Amino acid sequence: MIHVTLKNGEVREYESGITAMEVARGLGAGLYKSACVCRVDGAVRDLRTPLTADCRLEILTFDDPEGKHAFWHTASHVMAQAVKRLYPEVKLTIGPAIENGFYYDFDTPEPFTPETLEKIEAEMKKIVKEALPLERFELPADEAVALMEEKKEPYKVELIGEHASKGEAISFYRQGEFDELCAGPHIPDTGRVKAFKLTSCTGAYWHGDANNKMLQRVYGIAFPKASQLEEYLTRLEEAKKRDHRKLGKELELFTIMEEGPGFPFFLPNGMILKNTLIDYWREVHTRAGYQEISTPMMLNRSLWERSGHWDHYKENMYTTVIDDTDFAIKPMNCPGGILVYKTQMHSYRDLPLRMGELGLVHRHELSGALHGLMRVRCFTQDDAHIFMTPDQIKDEIVGVVRLIDEVYSLFGFKYHVELSTMPEDHMGALEDWETATNALKAALEEIGKEYVINEGDGAFYGPKIDFHLEDSLGRTWQCGTIQLDFQLPERFELEYTGADGQKHRPVMIHRVVFGSIERFIGILTEHFAGAFPLWLAPVQVKVIPVSEKYNDYAEGVLRELRDAGLRAQLDERPEKMGFKIREAQLKKIPYMLIVGEKERESGTVSVRARDKGDEGAIPVREFCDRALEQIRTRSL
Repeated sequence: MIHVTLKNGEVREYESGITAMEVARGLGAGLYKSACVCRVDGAVRDLRTPLTADCRLEILTFDDPEGKHAFWHTASHVMAQAVKRLYPEVKLTIGPAIENGFYYDFDTPEPFTPETLEKIEAEMKKIVKEALPLERFELPADEAVALMEEKKEPYKVELIGEHASKGEAISFYRQGEFDELCAGPHIPDTGRVKAFKLTSCTGAYWHGDANNKMLQRVYGIAFPKASQLEEYLTRLEEAKKRDHRKLGKELELFTIMEEGPGFPFFLPNGMILKNTLIDYWREVHTRAGYQEISTPMMLNRSLWERSGHWDHYKENMYTTVIDDTDFAIKPMNCPGGILVYKTQMHSYRDLPLRMGELGLVHRHELSGALHGLMRVRCFTQDDAHIFMTPDQIKDEIVGVVRLIDEVYSLFGFKYHVELSTMPEDHMGALEDWETATNALKAALEEIGKEYVINEGDGAFYGPKIDFHLEDSLGRTWQCGTIQLDFQLPERFELEYTGADGQKHRPVMIHRVVFGSIERFIGILTEHFAGAFPLWLAPVQVKVIPVSEKYNDYAEGVLRELRDAGLRAQLDERPEKMGFKIREAQLKKIPYMLIVGEKERESGTVSVRARDKGDEGAIPVREFCDRALEQIRTRSL
């Protein structure tokens, strides 16, 4: 007999060898039907896993991140099986679960079309109806290779070769006639993938390398219930309406041109939005004790070698040669900030030293990864670096977390926090990493912030705290980050004089709030559906005369608005008033001021708000005061 401790702390006794699925069935029909995978002593496993010793067991459903991941991973296997049934000549590569659904990359003789996806969906429905069990099995590497060669799957053979050197047994999952190379875990059978939709098909290079063959990447989404799929597809349609690329064009914010793929051009309206965000950034950082600096966009190779970027990040950097010396355009601002620190000697009395920089950085992204403002090749990073003594670490991290919370709350964002730990490719001693990671944990716990651990996803020079925003559609975006760094101060031999008169090494924090100002603008555009709050709106007020004979009065109103500091425009075109109002609504302008005979005689304007409609006639000065108060308080 074994003792199994359940999620609620209850301990139950079972025969050794009972599976997690059988335990779930005994706990209730509802849990059994919704179960996806299980967690045994902290490790996520298939529900068919036999329990042979005392353990802690948690049954995970689609509502759990691990359950959702396994569900979507199984859906990708269903899609791959359907493709092989329909098109046996297609070669399989990889098909992971991702943040929102799954994809699979196929090597196909001909590109997939929308009609192809419809056929694949129809075949997937048959596979789901068959309710095929997913059964895990392992083979030695040579037998695994033989199996995949027999099935004529060269990409799978290549993947096995990447693992065979480790001497590991190779794991597969079988569903009916379909064998898939996979580590798992998976849900019990295909019949649980009740509702799904293949959403798009794009090109993708094998291993993300442009020198390799272009594959067909098919994306999909799946849910246990049809109602969940319908709700998701409705959100997807709303997201299309809010697409910042579409709105960016309609609202004349930015454009991407073929002369500079991944390098955005900001138009006048977009520059107003960008500069307004920067003005706010400067305001909150000045109040928080930051000094602003600016460092060169290009620095020589020896600096990037010393910082570690040349060894760990070179594939993402743009390089050139000047006077027979290698240079790189900066992908990050931190080495430049370090050089500023080194321009003078520092005492412990100078610390913490907080230096902020709105630095334009460049990073090479694959063309297939570029996406409007969300993924670009150059962007403005609202960076800051804090140099401090070891005993100041916790207070400084707490201060940064509070600053980030203030900024995100202003825009109405919810967010969650992840703590990312040491990656495989890292610099520095393990004890430094442990000290840094514990300092981040202590700061989060002191201010009561809940967080999840993201193992192995830290920067190469230190662990980090990441802030994931949730927008109005429930999507999450990683923006703010706090990275604690013991490595670069050591590499650059940074010093300060302590109270004991001796030289000491400072500790460094790297942090951003917006992350990338360009990306943050993309997020804001979709969050507000282009209807920015008054303080952010590029055009805040549109003055609309009822007819041309009121243009003179309208021009006087325009002058008064602009003298008050409002961003106002006048629509003097010889068009009907209704047409002008509709156009202003489409441009998402917060206020329209209608002026005609009655308004001219009374010295008023008729106010029409974007979200509330007609608000009646008021004096121009009263409107200005009301609008300026909204701007002052940055009201949403």
